[in-house]
Amino acid sequence: MSVDLTDGDRRLLGLWAADCAERVLPLFEVRAPGDSRPREAIEELRVFALGGKRTARLRTVAWAALAAAREVGDPVAIAAARAAGYAAGIAYIHALATPHQVNHVLGPVISQAQARELAASDDPSVGDEEIRWAIGHASPAVREVVRRLPVGNHPGHTRRSVLLHQLETGLRG
Repeated sequence: MSVDLTDGDRRLLGLWAADCAERVLPLFEVRAPGDSRPREAIEELRVFALGGKRTARLRTVAWAALAAAREVGDPVAIAAARAAGYAAGIAYIHALATPHQVNHVLGPVISQAQARELAASDDPSVGDEEIRWAIGHASPAVREVVRRLPVGNHPGHTRRSVLLHQLETGLRG
């Protein structure tokens, strides 16, 4: 089974994800000055989201942002770099309808919320606020694309699964 995902859908999701990931870029940059890989991933995603083509460069910078996350060694910076890398990867989301696909679409926002939460000494109210911001920032078109995807995770025992459930429920509601 597949979901009808167009490049237009990927652009809508990508622009929203770029806005979300960009909110936590400073958290990465202050901890890893001089490492521009997450910023480059968001910049390339914006080029695609504003009508550009999916290029090898976009894929390369997405992987590079994830490499930055693996290399930085700071939990806040890791989450912020993942937000950028996962966001850039949205341009390559396939049409296969699986609950895991929802994780790819919503992963940038979850990492954004985790970065903010970790930066605030693990204060869950900060992560919850980021989720509310992301839901409020999602256009009706973004919400419609999310509604077409299969339902993802149900609330679990990890903080990540709780954030994912809050986000998915808020976008679908």
